[in-house]
Amino acid sequence: MAANIFIDNAKVMSKGQVTIPKDIREILGVTSDDRITFIVEGNTVRIVNSAAYAMELLQKEMSGETVRTGLISDDDIMAFVKELRKEHN
Repeated sequence: MAANIFIDNAKVMSKGQVTIPKDIREILGVTSDDRITFIVEGNTVRIVNSAAYAMELLQKEMSGETVRTGLISDDDIMAFVKELRKEHN
């Protein structure tokens, strides 16, 4: 098995509830009251940290926007922020 694969199992209770094993929670970085997302791909289900997944989706959505807007360097961004501040003062 590949080094990045971790396998564990849990029992499904009568109401469909499952306790996520501690090792899995630690790998996902989730604690009590955090949210998880279930991603179903065919007959496979991935469980991911909802916050991390949302950030991943945002990053994919924003991919290429810097080139489109011309904000490529730190200097470009700083100039843009300064211009915005002038407009709002």
